[in-house]
Amino acid sequence: MHNNFYFLRQLTVALSKRLIGTVVSECFSQNKDELIIRLETNASPFFIKASLSPSFSCLSFPDSFHRAKKNSVDLFNEAIGQRIKAISTFENERSFVLRFNDDTELLFKMHGNRSNIILFKNGIVTELFKNQMTEDAAISLVTLHRAIDWRYEHFETHRDKPESIYFTFGKIVWTYLRTQNYDALSDEKKWHAINNVRNQLEQPTFSIRELNGKVFFSLLEVGDLIPNKKFSDPIEGVNEFFSFYTQHEAFIREKTAIISALRSRLHAAENYRQKTQNKLDEIQRDTNYKTWADLLMANLHTISTGTERITLSNFYLDNLPTEIKLKRELSPQKNAAVFYKKSKNQQIEINHLQQLIESKAQERDVLLAQLQLIEAAGDLRALRKLSDQRPRIKEKEKQPIPVPYREVSYNGFKIWIGKNAQHNDTLTLKYSYKDDLWLHAKDVAGSHVLIKHQAGKVFPKDVIERAAQLAAYYSKRKNETLCPVSVTQKKYVRKRKGDPAGAVVVEREEVVMVEPLGDG
Repeated sequence: MHNNFYFLRQLTVALSKRLIGTVVSECFSQNKDELIIRLETNASPFFIKASLSPSFSCLSFPDSFHRAKKNSVDLFNEAIGQRIKAISTFENERSFVLRFNDDTELLFKMHGNRSNIILFKNGIVTELFKNQMTEDAAISLVTLHRAIDWRYEHFETHRDKPESIYFTFGKIVWTYLRTQNYDALSDEKKWHAINNVRNQLEQPTFSIRELNGKVFFSLLEVGDLIPNKKFSDPIEGVNEFFSFYTQHEAFIREKTAIISALRSRLHAAENYRQKTQNKLDEIQRDTNYKTWADLLMANLHTISTGTERITLSNFYLDNLPTEIKLKRELSPQKNAAVFYKKSKNQQIEINHLQQLIESKAQERDVLLAQLQLIEAAGDLRALRKLSDQRPRIKEKEKQPIPVPYREVSYNGFKIWIGKNAQHNDTLTLKYSYKDDLWLHAKDVAGSHVLIKHQAGKVFPKDVIERAAQLAAYYSKRKNETLCPVSVTQKKYVRKRKGDPAGAVVVEREEVVMVEPLGDG
């Protein structure tokens, strides 16, 4: 109700006692929705602070105000040096006006998110504080008075829409009336209730209250009184309300932001933990590598080198037949060794996943404890103290950008294999040197392969052959018996503008025939 007609009428009475005869010395703004007016009195300066943001429009009267040296603009120059001769309200209108000696008037239109301050000269608008509200340029002061018919006959005619005929009341007044059982009253008693509340508004006390989580300035006893926030002076009351409300809103904003961030991190931690648990469950159900290795070792005498598939009785599953795919170039024992190695790696991954799950569970518990503390915070000071004291969850370390290749070491040389078409381009164009050896399966899609040059050393034949096997394996020819592979120095490889990812031109090459062989 800090912009209610009944409050503004009380406020102007108090302002008149303080400001009649004072002189405007400054009008300036250093925030787009805030205007400061300084008036010179016989004692200390008097300040009017008009905060007119779309979300909260309110007047306050600070004891002092220090103007910034930068980003401050003078406004309403015609009012500077003017002496206030009167402060007037308009009947049933949420506005009041400062009247100066030379027919200059400054209107405070306190219409919520449409509030504005407007300067008049001889009754004509000459300046708007909020220029974007162009309709305010057409305001006429003589038409601002609005009449209300308080007779019972008029109420009886409009009993179904009392909010429209008693438009000065506002939401808080109607809320108050409904707490007084207004809706259950007869028409005559409703009219008496309306007149009774009108009388209370004419001789109010001022207080700061809370209802349904919202803080408001009231002229009536509705909602919960904020302790020690009851006033007899309207200037003191609205000053305290402005300070309390802005702090409360800052508290709500900060609290909401912290809770939102904590809940977001809690949700992310729980999602990560659940996905990791699902992956762990999947791996723990998959014991094939260990089983295959054991079956091979138990049947070495029956398996010949070069076998690609074999079916063995699985003694872990009541001797049910189990088919195992083998690498034909490896002996049965080496195939078993490969499976044992994969089983060992699987166990390493299981241990790693279990550690991640435990870590995320601990993070979740810390976040839940923080959330409970923040939700219990009752004011801005307590919130900021908790926010400063709460233990910080270690932020996820920034992951290094992955390299565009996998690396194989062979006889002291590094062999780099591109991971996909885009990585092929990056590998060949950004990670290579002109003396590196470049390889690629001929005439088919596949990985670019580099043998990294070492100063003073030639590329051994067996290293070239191994890199060629890898180039063949990581290509569309991986299942062929023999594969032709292009071999050249990197300096003879170039990319034309507009070519698709991975496509290059080779100006000079040799071709070797190799068997595709991976690095597993």
